[in-house]
Amino acid sequence: MDFYITKEEVVKSLNSTLGVVEKRQTLPILANVLFEVDESSLRLTATDLESEISTISTISNFKSGGKITAPAKKLSELCRLFSDGSEIHFFLDGDNLRIETNSGKYNLATLPSEDFPVFEKEETGDSINITPKNLKSLIGKTAFAMGNQDWRHYLNGLYLFVEDTLVTSVATDAHRLAMATLPLNEGVKEQITGIVPRKSINEIGKLVGDSSENVVLKLGSSSIIVDISGTTFASKLIEGKFPDYEQVIPSGDSSTLSINRKLFSESLSRVSVLSSEKFRGVRIVTSDNSINISANNPEKEQAEESIACSYSGEATDIAFNVNYIQEILSSIDDDNVEIHFFGSNKSCLITSPGSESFKYVVMPLLI
Repeated sequence: MDFYITKEEVVKSLNSTLGVVEKRQTLPILANVLFEVDESSLRLTATDLESEISTISTISNFKSGGKITAPAKKLSELCRLFSDGSEIHFFLDGDNLRIETNSGKYNLATLPSEDFPVFEKEETGDSINITPKNLKSLIGKTAFAMGNQDWRHYLNGLYLFVEDTLVTSVATDAHRLAMATLPLNEGVKEQITGIVPRKSINEIGKLVGDSSENVVLKLGSSSIIVDISGTTFASKLIEGKFPDYEQVIPSGDSSTLSINRKLFSESLSRVSVLSSEKFRGVRIVTSDNSINISANNPEKEQAEESIACSYSGEATDIAFNVNYIQEILSSIDDDNVEIHFFGSNKSCLITSPGSESFKYVVMPLLI
């Protein structure tokens, strides 16, 4: 293996792989990235056995091809520190990977490519074609509500439901629920579902970034494959049945609060400074044209504010974990939000005015 590549090309690819590289190093080779070189390109692959990422870069000069694995983190740190525009020479010298630039020579240990784990991917099923903007929105507006190391393993991921020309993402940790529904570029023939693990969703979100190219997903019965801008990411899915989220979303007669999102969020931030550090509870009491927001803590400290709003329905006195409300408000783009109350001891529904694309459910606190 002997080739030349620019700093920018190799650093971009190495950065993409780092999120997948196994940090616990249960197997030494999982800390390595696989190099595969042919006449025109370098393919870098990393895996943690639960997911795999593979990127293709253009090389500037080819001498000979081959395969080898080398430490991903050291490679990334070293290449990142080379001068911008540098041409880097990679070649094998026995069991070592040699790296040379105009300013220096470096020697890294390797492990055989034959020992690098093969990630089993499903290539069957409909391709799901979506704009990067919509995929980024699906993740950004729901992923924050995923469970984190919950014993109910099916909550530790993002549920995807694809039917006709729509894709729905749902996340819940049993305290709040976030749901987004957005259009695909092309319809699918059959209904497709799957629960994508938390870590994998975070990696997909990074990959989408500011890309302008459409994203192609393949959702199988046990894995998901995402192709975007020369990078392929694959992940196992979480086994299990996701909760019937439609039963969780409240419906029927409600009292509705319409309020400026920014003003509401700023008020919650101030009042919550004096809330209990353990429960982070804030109390909301509604009236016809204003709401009262208050909090207190075991030190007997208190905070209270009133904000103008539009309100219709019965008066409501309810409390929530302020962090849950703030994360929802941060994910909404509109200037105003609507909060639908169904009783002081029942979950509320948060939406954007006139939109069915995004729905959020939050359970109340009993304080």
